[in-house]
This record gives sequence, C-alpha cells and structure tokens, in this order.
Amino acid sequence: MRTVIIALLSCTVAACAQDSQVSSTLPTGAAAYSVISAPNKGQDGVADYRIGALDTLDVTVFQEPELSAKALQVDASGQIALPLVGSVEAKGKTVSDLAAEIEKRFGEKYLKDPQVTVSVATSVSQRVSIQGEVTEPGVYQVSGPTTLLEVLSMAKGETDVAKLNEVVIFRNLNGERMGAVFDVASIRRGQADDPSVQGNDMIVVGYSAARRFWQNVVRAAPIIGVFTRIAPIPTSY
Repeated sequence: MRTVIIALLSCTVAACAQDSQVSSTLPTGAAAYSVISAPNKGQDGVADYRIGALDTLDVTVFQEPELSAKALQVDASGQIALPLVGSVEAKGKTVSDLAAEIEKRFGEKYLKDPQVTVSVATSVSQRVSIQGEVTEPGVYQVSGPTTLLEVLSMAKGETDVAKLNEVVIFRNLNGERMGAVFDVASIRRGQADDPSVQGNDMIVVGYSAARRFWQNVVRAAPIIGVFTRIAPIPTSY
C-alpha cells in the first residue's frame, strides 16, 4: 500500500511538471494587457475594434459636408476612397487611428486643423479560432467588439481538464505574430480585465495534466482501495 501511495505522489509531481506548456517568453499578468488590451472602460470595446474589409464607415469632417461620407464601404483590399485625398488604408485600424490618418491627409494640402470623426456603421463578421481544452473547438464568426469570455462561451466553455491560468491569445500585430497569456479564472472572479478579441485571433486553452491525473485517481480509487476518502480535484491546476 505504501508503495502505491508513493507511486501516486510521484505521478502527481510529474503531472504538475507537464503543465508547463506555455512558453516562458509570452507575457502574463499586467504585461499581457500591453499586447492584447482590454476594452476601454465605459466604451464596450468599440474604441479597440479593428476595422475589417467590407465594413461600412461613417466619416464626418467638421464643417465640411462635401468631404464627409455616410455608409462608406471598406473594399476587399482594406481601402476606403475619400474626396481629394483618394485611397486610405482602413483595415486593421481603430476608428481613432483612421480619423487621425484622415486628418493628416486633409491637413497636408487642403484644410487647416481638420477635425474628423469615424464610426463603424456596420461590421462584417470576422473569424476567430479557438483550440485546446474547450468543449467545441473550431472557428467562430464574431461581429464587432468581442471579448475572451464571449469566445469561450461560443465554444461551450472549457473542459474539466483545462488549465484556466494558461489561456493564450495569438494575434498578428504589425506583421509580427504576438501572444499573451491570460488567467480566465481571475477574469471571472473580477480580479482581471476581460481582454478584447479581434478577427483572425487564435485562442489556445491549456491542458492540465495534474487535473487529469487526479481524475484518474478518483476513478481508480475504488478498485485499488488506496483511500477511504478522495479529496476533490485540485482547482489550482
């Protein structure tokens, strides 16, 4: 019996060691939000929304109705066309980024201190993929501002062996593949912000070998008679 218990404890240590699946180079905690930000407070994530191809935009140039445009569609290449300044890259920008770029274009030759506002009139569905320990991994359509918890809900939640403090969001930023690690358990407890998810993001939910091990112990206990009472599966893994 003693040998069996020692073997089980050894397996527990080994299982915990196997849980280190996320590269130590990926930012965690507060540093993760410098890569993948949370929605701005009170704005429901709209300020962080990245414009996509085929979205329609309203562009308003203050006191210049001839230069303003309603329901202006972003073309398949990510461009919009405006009077005087021609084509402007819109895809991948936030509305504030695009407004600043348009102000710059008009201010270079045509207007003094132009004031431009941009809003998303309609957003076309974009795809987000989610892999790992979720009930229904796959590719999901999102429209407009979306958060990590919302995408997890689309995938019907995590499995019972998910490692909730190792949920990674991967994103292409300025042509470079970036990633950040988030603690979903802390987010659900209100101890951390729910990060924004954008079109083409990939989410990977980690696997807890330790939780799987304890599940197997609970199932096997009546057979091997090791314990008279099995403790609950640890929630910290």
